[in-house]
Amino acid sequence: MRVLVIGSYGFIGSHIVTALHTAGHKVVCAARAPACDNRFTHLAYMRCDLSRDTHVEDWLPRLANIDAVVNAAGILRETRTQSFAAIHHAAPLALFKACVRSGVRKVVQISALGDPRDGEFIASKHSLDRDLQQLDLDWTILRPSVVYSPAGSYGGTSLLRALAALPFLLFVPGNGRQAIQPVSAEDLAHAVTRIIQETRANRKIIEAAGPVPVTFETFLTALRRWLGFSLVPVIHVPLGLIRPVAQLGEWFGRGPLGRTMYKMLSRGNVASPGALEFFVATVGFTPRTIEETLSASPSHVQDRWHARLYLLAPFLRLTLAFLFIFSGIAGFLHPLAGSVLLLGDAGVPAVAAPTVIYLASTVDLLLGAILFSRYTRLAAYGMLTMLVAYTLFLGLRMPDLWFEPFGSLIKNIPLIPAVLIYLVLADRR
Repeated sequence: MRVLVIGSYGFIGSHIVTALHTAGHKVVCAARAPACDNRFTHLAYMRCDLSRDTHVEDWLPRLANIDAVVNAAGILRETRTQSFAAIHHAAPLALFKACVRSGVRKVVQISALGDPRDGEFIASKHSLDRDLQQLDLDWTILRPSVVYSPAGSYGGTSLLRALAALPFLLFVPGNGRQAIQPVSAEDLAHAVTRIIQETRANRKIIEAAGPVPVTFETFLTALRRWLGFSLVPVIHVPLGLIRPVAQLGEWFGRGPLGRTMYKMLSRGNVASPGALEFFVATVGFTPRTIEETLSASPSHVQDRWHARLYLLAPFLRLTLAFLFIFSGIAGFLHPLAGSVLLLGDAGVPAVAAPTVIYLASTVDLLLGAILFSRYTRLAAYGMLTMLVAYTLFLGLRMPDLWFEPFGSLIKNIPLIPAVLIYLVLADRR
């Protein structure tokens, strides 16, 4: 079959693409252009933007020669350009209505397990589920619990890996007894291939979860063992302390910790009674336990690097922003005469020195501020340029600065790779 996968470059979507391709289907990857990379260059690609493609007419031309559609797109929080209303409801509903008009009967909706009262993420997903059920399609709605994979992580699962990998202490939200029922991304993707190929899943809502609930503390401990780290004392962090941090994450719109993640940490996330039996009867296989999944794929040094660097990335971002903002402020506060004299030693005419000083200080301030925006990579490249320019200009014009007792210039040398490392860490996909 020729299958269109929406959100094909996301964490869940990429696993679905791989499983469908392995099963012999012809996959068409659909995603926004900025999110695309070179993983699936051997497959057909279709550009779409769920924040704008909210009309049936947007999708009709894209469904030519398509036999089935899988919607795996989703966002954990809203941004200035992406809303739950558009990405979780309006755009996919327009797509499904276009399927009705185009004769594409088979559609699979990757929804989410949870209570709509837990936030707009779940509510918007379930709202689309209700509207999809009213359409004359062979629909299947999959509602997964926490999705993880030994082959990689993204968003919430990356945060869970990072928590599991902390040195010295294992910080567990709340009492750690919140029940969750994680399902591997591989099993979820395998379920999609079964659903695409069979009819017994038509017009059914299937809760996709692991075979048994586990506590949050048990899950983190299993991840820590799999990563190869020794067990450490457990510290239970009151949820009241986590809530303001989650709210900050919501306001700044960065990282996975927000209201959606907080609700899951507070209430847990488990399937309904009988859901496992229904899953097995409908899909035809039993999902694996955490131990079975993790033991089938050993961790490697790259997994440990990622887990421990994940929380260091925002720290590095904050310190780089502080450095450039403080440097910019210092340029305006430092006595102008001293700065002019210093630049004079470097060969800058006194008449031009104030302009150079204030311009460089302004650029530093702007770069530090931009690092807090969505254009972090642009800011990092600017910082890299400024560091290299400062170092080369002052180092060549005033070589004595290399030997200053406090290393005012030599400190730029480790800062350059620090910015380069941040550029790597800033890519969370």
